[in-house]
Amino acid sequence: MKDTYQEQVDSKNHLSQLASVGQIAAGIAHEVRNPLTAVKGFLQLLEHENKLDYVNIAQTELDNALTTLNNLLQVSKPDQEEEEKQSFHLAVELESILNLFQDKLYHIQVVTQFKDTDSTIYGKKNQFKKALFNLIKNAIESIEGKGKLTISHFAVHDELIVSIIDTGVGIPTEKLSLLGTPFYTTKDHGTGMGLTQVFSVVYQHGGKINIDSEEKKGTTFTIRLPKQFNLQKRGVKRLELDVEENSTLKDFFVANRAKFENCLLNEAINVRDKIEEIHTLGNINLLNNAHKLAMFVVEGREHELISFAKQEGVAWARYSLTIAFKLEWVQAIRRTLWDFLYNYKTGTNSMSDLEEFFTLEKNINQMIDQFLNYFFISYTKYKDELLESQRKLVENLSVPIIPISSNICILPLIGQIDSYRVSTIEDKAISEIGNSHIQTLIIDFSGVAQMESEVARSLMNLINGIAMMGCKTVVTGLRGEIVKMLIHLGINLDQVADFKGTLQFALKDYLAVNNA
Repeated sequence: MKDTYQEQVDSKNHLSQLASVGQIAAGIAHEVRNPLTAVKGFLQLLEHENKLDYVNIAQTELDNALTTLNNLLQVSKPDQEEEEKQSFHLAVELESILNLFQDKLYHIQVVTQFKDTDSTIYGKKNQFKKALFNLIKNAIESIEGKGKLTISHFAVHDELIVSIIDTGVGIPTEKLSLLGTPFYTTKDHGTGMGLTQVFSVVYQHGGKINIDSEEKKGTTFTIRLPKQFNLQKRGVKRLELDVEENSTLKDFFVANRAKFENCLLNEAINVRDKIEEIHTLGNINLLNNAHKLAMFVVEGREHELISFAKQEGVAWARYSLTIAFKLEWVQAIRRTLWDFLYNYKTGTNSMSDLEEFFTLEKNINQMIDQFLNYFFISYTKYKDELLESQRKLVENLSVPIIPISSNICILPLIGQIDSYRVSTIEDKAISEIGNSHIQTLIIDFSGVAQMESEVARSLMNLINGIAMMGCKTVVTGLRGEIVKMLIHLGINLDQVADFKGTLQFALKDYLAVNNA
């Protein structure tokens, strides 16, 4: 009986494995076949029409197919990514990743419950950052409208536990077992490779992952990882770079441009997945700009670096790009510059001159700090100017003076009126009466339910001021509550204003007089 049961279990596991393999095979066939079919079609068109556009489209589709295969290869053999293992604080990485989503968290309440933050794990930090990024991204995207995202971090015995809990749409029970399978996804658009990478990284580092979910209530991902007790800081990297003994630092960077780019992408693991999106949104080429910044730093071209930082600040502000990505990218450039400087000095056998080495390192830091300083000043200045222009636009819209004839205008007041808005109304009304020579201004209060007594006094003083300019004020739509308050305050405007029950009555009377 026991053998029969074991055979049933083995058969069940085998069928499950076959199902997973079938899912993967179907996914590969779908994701790779589509772009290759497109390439085949455009190559056939090229036989009849010699158009460069067809070549560009075919190249793009081939790139898509290669990206799919590379993603799959990365999941199956994650150690291909040449990253050294190191000890690091997972709580710090969680905080930095959350900063990358600030622009998506306006309607989502984020709760962080971080304990035992001095606990460390040992592994490939960049792979973990990408895995956590994918989990948090999925959690945010699962929430429709308002919701809550809770992230906890704590240690129990020899384990570090991270939970990511969302109040999103949830996942059907029958689909939970398939999560993490390449090309399986619950999204309308997606390949499932993000979760596959999450599972792969956790398992490669000796961890466990558990998923609890209920439709329309949310999902909880719980990761358990072995904790490390002694924190070992990562030093500079020894890299395989092309260096000649008598080469200058500039020549060294030019000769190793491709390797600089590769090292930079490995440092900025989360930004590299956003490179195409940032280029599409703001026409900003992060890699070209990184090389430009590196050369400004290496050559000490401070003024050009400052001008470049100002341009970058405006570009990121104009297109509302997430500032945390820029900060992570620039800090990755800084770390890569340090590694390259160390390898340059060791490769040219000039490491013995420590004073020169530390001078170069100090200059790199000062130049990068200078870039960040002017970038943020430019970014903030542009944003402030944009906010000021929007504020003025809102003020103008909140005090719309509408002409209905050559000398009669309407000022409809709607919503709550505070002391700041009264000041805006006063400035706009007085200026417009003087500039447009308005003879009659109809102020309609039907959209104002209540107001403070000080606001009422200010508005009545404004009506007196309008009379001083030779303009007639017609007040319409006063509600009973406001009238009672004016009586209580002893305000009487019979000498300087006319009163009509509704705007319609006022228009009928004054337009008739004006036409006569």
